[in-house]
Amino acid sequence: MTLNFTASPSAAEPAQPSLVRLEHFIPDIIIELKYASRDNFIGAVVDGYQQACALLSRPAAEALANVAAELRQQNLRLKIFDAYRPQRAVDHFLRWASSAEDLRTKDRFYPALKKPQLFEQGYLFSHSSHSRGSTADLTLVDHSGQELDMGTIFDFFGPQSWPESADVSPHQRANRDLLQSVMRRHGFIGVREEWWHFTLADEPYPDQYFDFLPWE
Repeated sequence: MTLNFTASPSAAEPAQPSLVRLEHFIPDIIIELKYASRDNFIGAVVDGYQQACALLSRPAAEALANVAAELRQQNLRLKIFDAYRPQRAVDHFLRWASSAEDLRTKDRFYPALKKPQLFEQGYLFSHSSHSRGSTADLTLVDHSGQELDMGTIFDFFGPQSWPESADVSPHQRANRDLLQSVMRRHGFIGVREEWWHFTLADEPYPDQYFDFLPWE
């Protein structure tokens, strides 16, 4: 299913992208959108996720379907934590970061950092590649749906989450290397700070950040 939106954009508003639902391309994918729940680093449902679905650009979805096909040969599947993220969600993160009093999730998600350091160390930005429609946060699960041990939870902010971190066991590092290698083979690139984060190298909207919601 392709979600095409053709409303005429203003000069300040980019044209709305053509996005697809991931489950239509990968029927066995597990979708667990963390920002549609309170199980995330701000401890609340994030703006723009009240009626969440996992959307990506068609090229990214097709490439991810190729990843899933290779993983099936190893009795593995993909679990998605986040895909397309509207700009209003990023703005919600920024408001949370400006609240020095709200430390509910610090012990679990950023125990060694203060909120301003989340920007300084490359975990939070005023714009996110997710808002361009070709970035996914994900992990691997086995045939029973159990997540492979990657050494940290999703959205743990610290060096332990770096793909190349030495602060994980050989088994955890092997799981990370498996995820990184299969994603690279199918055209995705990762980032230094997060083992779960991947963007399609040949993304269709490399310079545009969107805020549309399909139900609006």
